[in-house]
Amino acid sequence: MTNLNINARPAPDAVLTDIADYALTYRIDSPLAYETARYCLIDTLGCGLEALDYPACTKLLGPIVPGTVVPHGARVPGTSYQLDPVQAAFNIGAAIRWLDFNDCWLAAEWGHPSDNLGGILAVADWLSRRAAAAGRPPLLMRDVLTAMIKAHEIQGCLALENAFNKVGMDHVILVKVASTAVVGVLLGLTREEIGNALSLAFVDGQALRTYRHAPNTGSRKSWAAGDATSRAVRLAMIAKTGEMGCPSALTAKTWGFYDAAFRGQPFRFQRAYGSYVMENVLFKISYPAEFHAQTAVEAAMALHKTLVEIGRSSDDIAAVRIRTQEACMRIIDKRGPLHNPADRDHAIQYMVAVPLIFGRLTAADYEDEVAADPRIDALRAKITCVEDAAFTRDYHDPDKRSIANALTVTLKDGTELPEVVVEYPIGHKRRRAEGMPLLEAKFRRNLARRFAADRQQRILDVSLDPARLNAMAVNDYVDLYVPDAAPKATLE
Repeated sequence: MTNLNINARPAPDAVLTDIADYALTYRIDSPLAYETARYCLIDTLGCGLEALDYPACTKLLGPIVPGTVVPHGARVPGTSYQLDPVQAAFNIGAAIRWLDFNDCWLAAEWGHPSDNLGGILAVADWLSRRAAAAGRPPLLMRDVLTAMIKAHEIQGCLALENAFNKVGMDHVILVKVASTAVVGVLLGLTREEIGNALSLAFVDGQALRTYRHAPNTGSRKSWAAGDATSRAVRLAMIAKTGEMGCPSALTAKTWGFYDAAFRGQPFRFQRAYGSYVMENVLFKISYPAEFHAQTAVEAAMALHKTLVEIGRSSDDIAAVRIRTQEACMRIIDKRGPLHNPADRDHAIQYMVAVPLIFGRLTAADYEDEVAADPRIDALRAKITCVEDAAFTRDYHDPDKRSIANALTVTLKDGTELPEVVVEYPIGHKRRRAEGMPLLEAKFRRNLARRFAADRQQRILDVSLDPARLNAMAVNDYVDLYVPDAAPKATLE
């Protein structure tokens, strides 16, 4: 009988080598990508600063062993922590993702490519501090921006045609993969070592999406990306020791990722790696809301204004109809009780009800104190979603990438207000000119949460000047975010 279990070591899977080659050798020459990456950097760090106002976040931060300080360790912006790069990546990643207010990418899979900044900044800062201590040149912020562009591209291109959510996996698998590749470059890994590290990322058991969906929606979704990007740093450091990988981690029959976890389907790709994703990434500027609801919140704000103008309020509403995309229906169309802030910021009915009632939607509006207002649940019960096939098509169209929602409000006296349609949210590429001044204003507000006026200005002077930012050492830039006296909440 022929033995079919031939133990020949195969060549590495092409998906792994393609990512490694791109991360190591591709030259980014897009001014738009670098400009967008700079905006992404400041917005992402600002989101992390805002998250430090929430004890549910800060209780998870700091070293694993309380009191540990790592010589030449990576700093965590907004805090006094100085940590090893793995734990620093978790800290930074958890903070920047906590309030669901950083950037977004929507396709067959979705996610938040700026989550990779947790690993990128931690490793770049750690390497720079060690270099400076040894009298060697540190990395520059231009290196961080380049790594961000490439991490966005790897995560986003894998997401274009491959729906990990449909097999029950969370999108943070793509954060782990993208962070592993670009962090590997920062650490000086060879092509083979990066391929090994990437194979180990796919061999890992992957996070299940259940923490994003009823009945298990909870705060893990706020630190899952921190966990993923920190795991990437760990795997890259393991590979740097010369530890072997699994060359056919994806394609091995029965035991590989495709057969064991992806229903036997190989990954599909829409385009080669370049700088497309960073150039087209979506920013959450006005509202800390799951991105499929951003345009719905804009529409609800417009309708609140109409209600005020005609002398009515949310108490006069009999029904609200939302025309939306299929992805929104699948992810955030949610009825029944909402148990925590993480539950509420993934329920489109909640995210529409709050602005219709109050004319606002802030991170604080997901907390228990606001959610206890009985008007919110009463209005949620009156809100229904229906899929619009055209909205779904335009959502997937690479030339449009719209995230449309349309709201119709019917009042108790039978009056139907004109439908409000918003196709592109304010953070969309098609609304960049409108959105970037608001994004800068958001950054200024977040700086003011943590720093005195003179420190705010020092950060702004560098962050808003591309030439100065590019040329600044990573450790010097991160030091700008270290408070003179850290608030008590960051030290517990």
